[in-house]
Order: sequence, then structure tokens, then C-alpha cells
Amino acid sequence: MNIKDLIQHKISEIIRSTYQINDLKLEVQQNKTEFEGDFTIVTFPLVKLLKKGPDLIAVELGNALSAQADFVQSYNVVKGFLNLTIKNNFFFSNFRNLQQNFGAVQPKNQTVMVEYSSPNTNKPLHLGHIRNNLLGFSVAQILKEDGYNVLKTQIINDRGIHICKSMLAWEKFGNGQTPESTHLKGDKFVGNYYVEFDKNYKKQISELIASGSDEESAKKNAQLIQEAQKMLLDWEKGDAHVRDLWNEMNSWVYAGFAETYKRLGVDFDMVQYESNTYILGKDLIHEGLNNGVLYRKEDGSVWCDLTEEGLDHKLLLRSDGTSVYMTQDLGTAVERFKENDIQKLIYTVGNEQDYHFDVLFKILKKLGYKWAENLFHLSYGMVELPDGKMKSREGTVVDADDLMEEMHRTAKEKSQELGKLENLSDKEKEKSYETVGMGALKYFMLKVDPKKKMLFNPAESIDFNGNTGPFIQYTYARIQSLLNKADFKAGEAEADYDLNASEKELIMQLSNYKEVISKAAEVLSPALVANYLYELVKSFNSFYQNNPMMKQENEGIKQFRLELSALTGKTIKKSLELLGIGTVDRM
Repeated sequence: MNIKDLIQHKISEIIRSTYQINDLKLEVQQNKTEFEGDFTIVTFPLVKLLKKGPDLIAVELGNALSAQADFVQSYNVVKGFLNLTIKNNFFFSNFRNLQQNFGAVQPKNQTVMVEYSSPNTNKPLHLGHIRNNLLGFSVAQILKEDGYNVLKTQIINDRGIHICKSMLAWEKFGNGQTPESTHLKGDKFVGNYYVEFDKNYKKQISELIASGSDEESAKKNAQLIQEAQKMLLDWEKGDAHVRDLWNEMNSWVYAGFAETYKRLGVDFDMVQYESNTYILGKDLIHEGLNNGVLYRKEDGSVWCDLTEEGLDHKLLLRSDGTSVYMTQDLGTAVERFKENDIQKLIYTVGNEQDYHFDVLFKILKKLGYKWAENLFHLSYGMVELPDGKMKSREGTVVDADDLMEEMHRTAKEKSQELGKLENLSDKEKEKSYETVGMGALKYFMLKVDPKKKMLFNPAESIDFNGNTGPFIQYTYARIQSLLNKADFKAGEAEADYDLNASEKELIMQLSNYKEVISKAAEVLSPALVANYLYELVKSFNSFYQNNPMMKQENEGIKQFRLELSALTGKTIKKSLELLGIGTVDRM
């Protein structure tokens, strides 16, 4: 139990015994004011209950804590705030406990499935996919660190009219070219034909309109869209030629995706394909009809009435018996819980799908699945660049690979400009540019609350000062350099002296790690970890500036401060790992 938890526990115990008030938790904060003390307790919630002034309550609690808690050295009261000064030995003890238990994880004996990425196979991954992947992967890492077993999954949208558009365009305009013959990544190669389809489709629409057709009719009657629709029907019938082409073009895309995922540093424990799951859910629909949960209209279509849940009526089967996306998602959710021993399922999907998941979860509850209470939509805001939104059909999407390459290039330029990494070999430099560039990208993406829309500025993200990935990586490298210069050997240095404010602050920041991880896991927000990291790094830099270690003559104090630096380095590295970010030892 860290110092803050000790105070929280003891103050609650005193409130119960002194005032006979149960379940009241006063807020305990690290004291960052000019007033004396390490922690501040806010007493105002007791004012109405006790009908006493806040200063009197603070004095009563201060006296009780001084008498009953062996960790309190002194206290003072300022305008109803109770400020506590904690004895040195409890800071030392807390630090030793952090050292000894670093990396220990308390198992929760629950398995959580996290779905993220889930791209279409008609185009390469783009900037929006980057935020999706980074969020999903980081949430999975954080949940593991909080003691959960985690299954990372994606469902690839590998069928449908959009896939047929790329296939048809390649047949018509590809001239037998392949990713190998054009030296293009497979996903980019296929994506180019999706753009090519759209370009030629628009041309045909314009020609039909010029011939006297109205726009709506032109869109339906254009030869390309009709051929694409026929190709989809042929695919569903199992036509050998269409299926062979589909398999080959998808294999090109999967190879391209694999390269992007590798560079982005994300992976999956299992992969599902829409071509295997799109028929799931039909049995559920019939079961729901038999149970009276769903109803059939006169035209044969099947619906779910969600008006009592504050929504509307939702189509689940068309009149011709074909399924919709909701049907598939219902079946996929049921299969996931049936085939895997999971207790929670988290969908990492943009906020434009909020309504879809609200409906999905409510229908599953109506169908009687108790685990539907443990479904979560990690809804995140869209990503924009300084020059505006992206447009996929026109081929103006910000490509994920291009952006990662730009981050590498910008990191290289910035490092050379500032004289960083000069002592490394060329190979080590290139590896470091990649680590710094990708760290800048990931940190900038993840430090923003997932629910918020964000503006990504590549140049702003690579700054060696401020709340950025490179600044945190640089601090880690500084710690490693310090430990190497001091020839530090890990041990338990003996030190018995009055800790200064920066030493106490750093120990308190380190002791906050577990609490931050638990909170981040609870609300599914890597931003909490990112911003904790920034506060930890600021605390270390203040400690580093105020406590020159190499000039310290007292060996016990020097070694303790080095140990404090070493634990800070470990905590920085572990926190960065939770964000999918690497470290460099020299910068």
C-alpha cells in the first residue's frame, strides 16, 4: 500500500470511529501548493454532515491522525485544507516496496477480448486506422498490466460490393499487372484499382446524364456498377473464376497489411473474416422470432422493436432473407463468447458507429444474453490533419505507410538539426530515427482522450521539449547515460537523511503508477498513461536539476538517488511499452 492509500485508509477509519460516518471517502491530493506539507486532505464534504466549520474539522482530523498514524510527522490547516507532512522513513519504505514489487501483476482471472483495426481489403490502411490500431493495442497492453488475460482480434471486411469494385477494375484495366511487377505493396496496388473504378464509374455517370438520364438513374444503370453487382452475386454463388480472383487479390492486400502492422508495432492473437461470418446471426433471428422478441412484417422482413429502450425499429433480415451488418455482428458476438472463454468484449470503432453499437448491445440483451452487459464500445473521435479531412474514394487519404515514413524522415531531420544521436553508427542512427519517429506519432495520438476529435500535426509531434514522445524518450536516455557514467550497480543503498521536496515528489509520482494503470484500464484510456508519463518525466527532470548526483560526496545519498533514477527509468520504459513505444539508450 503506498503512502496516499495509507492516508486514505486511515482517514476513513478515523471518520468511522470518531463521527460514526461510513462510506465517506475524503479526497487526498499531493500537495503542490506553497503551503507546507506533502499531502492535502479536503475536509469540506464533512461540513454539512457535522455542522462544523472546515477549520475545526481539519484540526480534529489532524490531531487524530497525529495520535493514531505513525507515518504523520506534522500537520497544518489552511482554510479548511488539512496539510500533512509525512515522515521520511515512510517515503524510504514506500520506495523500497516499489523497487521490490516492480513488474508484479495481480491476476484478475478474467479474459477480455479487444477488437481493433478491422479494415476493408479494397484499400490500404490510412491515418484513421493508425489511431484505431494504436488505441486498441494500447488498451490491450494496459488491461494486461492491470491483471487481465487479453485476446487481441480483428475482423477483416473481405467481401461486399466495395471489394468487387477493385476486382472488376483490375480485370478491366490491370493488364495482368501484380504488386511484384509494379513494385508496389499489395494493399496499395489493390487500392489503386478501387480509385480507378470510381474514376471510370463517375465518367460513365456523366456520359449517361449527358445523354438525358437523371443522376439517380445514371448511378444505377452505369455499366461498371452493374458488372460489380453481378460479380458480387457470382461470388456468393461460389463462381470459381470470381473466387480465385478474390483469393489472389486479398492475399496481396494481407501481405501489405502485415508490413504496415509490423512497422506500426501492433499484432493480433486471432483474425476473423467477414466472408466466414456474414451468414452468422440468421439462426439467432429465427430464435428471436420464436421467442417473440423479434417480429416479421408482411413483406417477410424481420425487425426488432427498440422503442422501449429509447431507440426505433431495427431491420435484421431483408424481405428476400438476406442479412444486414447488424445480423452479422449479432452472430459474431455470440460466436466469440461461445468459442472463447471471455468475460468482456471491447470494440475499438470510431464514434460514427455509436448508434450501431447501442443497437447491437440492446438487441443482444433483449435476446437474453447476460454477457451483453459486458460489451463495450471504445468510441473515438476522428483524426484530421492541418490541411483538412481525408477523402478515400478520390485517393486523397493520408496513407499510413506514407505517414510513418514521414515521421522517420522528420525525426532524422530534427535529430541532425539538434545534434542528437551523433555518437551512434549509421545503422544505430537509422534504428533510433525509427524509434523516435514512431514514438512521436504514437504518443501524440494516444495522449489525447479517445473520445475527442484530434488534429494531428507531424511537425509538432517531433519536439524534444514539451508533452511529446521524443521528450520522454530523451529523459529515459538521460537516465541511462547517468547510470552508465556512475557505473551504477543495482542494490539497496543505505540512506538516512531528510528527503527534499523533489525527491519526495518523484517517489510519490512513482507510487501513482499502479493507480493510473487501474484507472486507465477501467475507462479504456491510454491518455491517462501518456499524461502520467509526462508528469513523471517533469518530476524527474526537476529532481535531476536539483540533485547533482555525480558531485554528491555522501556515497549513501548518491547511491539512493541513483536507485531512484533507475526505478524512474524502468517505470518510463514500462509505461512507454503500454503505449506501444520503444526507447533508445542514447540521444
